[in-house]
Amino acid sequence: MSNSPALDTVLAYHRAWSAHDFEHAMTYVADDIVCDAPAGRVEGADAFREFFGPFVQIMREARMLAAFGDDETALIMYDTVTIPVASAPGAERITVRDGKITHIQIIFDRAPFEAAHAAAEAS
Repeated sequence: MSNSPALDTVLAYHRAWSAHDFEHAMTYVADDIVCDAPAGRVEGADAFREFFGPFVQIMREARMLAAFGDDETALIMYDTVTIPVASAPGAERITVRDGKITHIQIIFDRAPFEAAHAAAEAS
């Protein structure tokens, strides 16, 4: 446990999805979550499930690089190994209210995924 309620929630959420227990991870997500990602805005838990679930399916492992938080906000940075990409670092700024994640801003480099996709199409 940390001194940050938001960070405690976010770390539990991250531990769940990085262990491929996406359904448990979703228990930390508010029904009206808003997620801002490089691909655009995603609104609502069902849309978030459709957006993030496929990533969890191709993810092989995740390693936490840094995590900070206060009462309502946490910032995490991690690196993932996925089926198409050997290193896919990402960062998330997450807002938590009443123990639920209400907003996620995800930052990651899409270029390695696009290159892997192009290479797969070329072969």
